[in-house]
Amino acid sequence: MEIDYATALAGQAGLEGVQWLLNAPPPREALRATLDRLLAPGVSVGNLVLQRAKYKPGRYMQAYYAAELRGEHSGTRLVEVNWLPLGKPDPRGAAEGIPAMQAEIAERGLAAPFRALAADDPAWGMWVQIAPLDAEYPQLARLSDPAYVRELLAADPVVQSRAGAYQITPIRYRPGQRHVLRYDPADAGGQIDHARTLFAKVYNSDKGARTFKTATTVSGWLASRDIGIGAARPLAYLPDENLVLYPRVVGTPLSDLLREPGPATDAHLRAAGAAIRALHATPESLVELQPHPFAKELKSIASAAEYIHPLLPAAGATVKALLARAQALHDALPPVTPSFAYGDFKADHLWITDAGMTLIDFDTCYLSDPTIDLGKFLADIQFWYDGYGQPGAAAAQEQFLAGYGELNAEQMARARLYEALVLTKSTVRRVKLFDADWATRVGRLVDRAAAALEQAA
Repeated sequence: MEIDYATALAGQAGLEGVQWLLNAPPPREALRATLDRLLAPGVSVGNLVLQRAKYKPGRYMQAYYAAELRGEHSGTRLVEVNWLPLGKPDPRGAAEGIPAMQAEIAERGLAAPFRALAADDPAWGMWVQIAPLDAEYPQLARLSDPAYVRELLAADPVVQSRAGAYQITPIRYRPGQRHVLRYDPADAGGQIDHARTLFAKVYNSDKGARTFKTATTVSGWLASRDIGIGAARPLAYLPDENLVLYPRVVGTPLSDLLREPGPATDAHLRAAGAAIRALHATPESLVELQPHPFAKELKSIASAAEYIHPLLPAAGATVKALLARAQALHDALPPVTPSFAYGDFKADHLWITDAGMTLIDFDTCYLSDPTIDLGKFLADIQFWYDGYGQPGAAAAQEQFLAGYGELNAEQMARARLYEALVLTKSTVRRVKLFDADWATRVGRLVDRAAAALEQAA
């Protein structure tokens, strides 16, 4: 089959077509030409580093790039691209706030060398946005402005910054979803003080206030347990900006250490088990959490896995059967009273620092079956060991479970059930669709998820 834009987006050309859209020269050059049209003379686009892609067959392909700029104004800009069916414009392109926000960004001197930060290419069904443009987060413009940030943080009674300037780097640019910025303070000579670096998480709802309260409370709870494990305590919440500030955590994520397992890594895995045990003892009266029922978890996985079916039919069939089997197993288990669950307990959220193990990121805490956290970490061990080509995932899981402590047969069954589900979700969300070995790895991990489910039976 001859591959073109329409057949690729519709999924009619299978995996080959989807990867053509992400990797092949014609769509790449169309994107490059669109960005070049927005640039001032003397500047061009160099390398386009694809970082993430999300595909909904026949509806859209969403991709995120780091675009290297060459010429009179070098550097890197984060870019979001949406490919839509021909003739169907991105509704965000007509968003009421985009012209005003572009004008503000330009006035703050943040647009250059781009003359505009949004454009489309109807011939390719393409809509492009460039950081820091996002009409759903209007404060992102000023929070990306070093002059504004310097004044904001100097005036805040908690931060009381004395930095002469700030170097601001976007860490995560997800228009309409979430943003993370890095604030590096500098003195008058431009020398960066990394000890006072801050990470800024930008919200557009009351989730910012809730996350700040939860993270502050839980970090205090962990400290009171005195088990050698702490949590990254947020420094401040700025309600007018819906912004949570965190101090920099200096260390190494546990996920990096899993690359070369050994006695030290085993100790960290046991500590991770002890950490989640302590978190599960958090009194519900301390935090205000939203419920996260099993049905919601199952629905999110089914939605995330939608694109697997046309691209990899055998794996898609395995996922469909796995979800049905998981529902049946869950229905056969006695109901559980929901309690505190961290929700995203994984190895890159655990950092090994000079002060011990530190847990970061409390955005996903909720009320649920707490064994979801055990299943998440068991799945994460499988994911990293597979990615590193390391044997011994089962032994590593045993170290983690030993750290958590005794589990009865029902709790273990629930943990394995969630392991199967979360490994499936991690596979369909985190294995990069544009990688050459995508099909091989997805097939292998889905089979491992199915095997974990058999352990739950």
